Amino acid sequence: MLLIGTIQAQPTLYRLANFVLWESDEMNPYAGLTLGNDGNFYGTTSDGNNNVGTVFRVTTDGTLTTLATFNYTNGVNPLAGLTLGKDGNFYGTTFGYNSVSTVFQITTNGTLTTLVYFNGTNGASPYAGLTLGNDNNFYGTTEYGGNTGYGTIFQVTTNGTLTTLASFSGTNGAYPMAALALGNDGNFYGTTSEGGSYGDGTVFQITTNGILTTLTNFDGTNGTYSTAALALGSDGNLYGTTAFGGIGGFGTVFRITTNVGFTTLASFAGTNGAYPEAGLTLANDGSFYGTTFGGGYNNGSVFRFTTNGTLTSVVNFSGTNGSWPMSSLALGNDGNFYGTTEEGGASYNGENVGAGTVFKLVIPPIISSFSLSNQVPVASISGLARPSVQIQTTTNLLSSWLMLTNLDFTNGTNQFTDPDATNSPMRFYRVMVQ
Repeated sequence: MLLIGTIQAQPTLYRLANFVLWESDEMNPYAGLTLGNDGNFYGTTSDGNNNVGTVFRVTTDGTLTTLATFNYTNGVNPLAGLTLGKDGNFYGTTFGYNSVSTVFQITTNGTLTTLVYFNGTNGASPYAGLTLGNDNNFYGTTEYGGNTGYGTIFQVTTNGTLTTLASFSGTNGAYPMAALALGNDGNFYGTTSEGGSYGDGTVFQITTNGILTTLTNFDGTNGTYSTAALALGSDGNLYGTTAFGGIGGFGTVFRITTNVGFTTLASFAGTNGAYPEAGLTLANDGSFYGTTFGGGYNNGSVFRFTTNGTLTSVVNFSGTNGSWPMSSLALGNDGNFYGTTEEGGASYNGENVGAGTVFKLVIPPIISSFSLSNQVPVASISGLARPSVQIQTTTNLLSSWLMLTNLDFTNGTNQFTDPDATNSPMRFYRVMVQ
């Protein structure tokens, strides 16, 4: 019996929604999306509502709704995404741009409450969003402010009590722009965009009681200017990106272990992406996906990265489907990725006047291996686990395809069996994503 499998289909990017330049309520999402308990996504724009910013909701079919607008008194210009709390509400920050910078709470029906006003001493201008700790408090960074003006690390409770845990001094890092990552050891890990021994930024660890330890100094060769949050891999290690540096200066992907082991795993080359300002998102198959601000057609790209250092360009942005993504991808309940681009999208009278997009990226799974068990084919499927995947089979490519029912989609690598194949001299299989 001959078993023949399909090759993996090309990933497909769909533009779900446009942020239009002339509309006053929605413009320029710097931040990515956050999945809510209702299956919808929530995010922020930095420049909507007369250039002060908004909070929005978007459904998986692209219906975009403005939930709240900022007005200076309750904050200005959110650059970071939202974080889902245990109470089902979202929490976020506004940068301020020399005005009011805050921590806020927003409900899914749009009730916005300011929890904290930064005053410089306790930090200023948080570029990054919040991270939920094991104690149900939130942890974050401010790009500026603190003892020396180089930024802070803070803890904030859901009722607005803010505690400054540490201030950066320059030598131990400066100007953190990335959110913190919670490690398996209960400590937080992050990066600074500048400072350290070489001025190119650092990787640090901080405990919940404020003990700050520099783990790595970037030096240009191993990367420089990290603005993205670290991502926890399935192996327990942390993975991140630098926007510049590495071979060619187009940025890097690196790994750091909690016992202070640092490894540069890949450098971007321009053709496979350039200048990643966003972090990595762990997929169900154990690999990471991310975005680059440049490269491709000079409008940015989406890439796939495996922990053995293989870096692959997945899709390039062209302007009409979005330009210059600055944020990480979000994994939806359907197994697809969702994200935003800062600019691009809609056109009017032949001119690109788009002020950003929301997109969906569908990455089909692949039948990766076959084996025979008592003459019954057993196949492994590498890719994203999702309920909308079908495995179909036929004995003749000119005949109709039949759907198999012996499927196991419980993990990122899944299996199916086909007992009927024992009676067939030849069998074809294909993966269908609905």
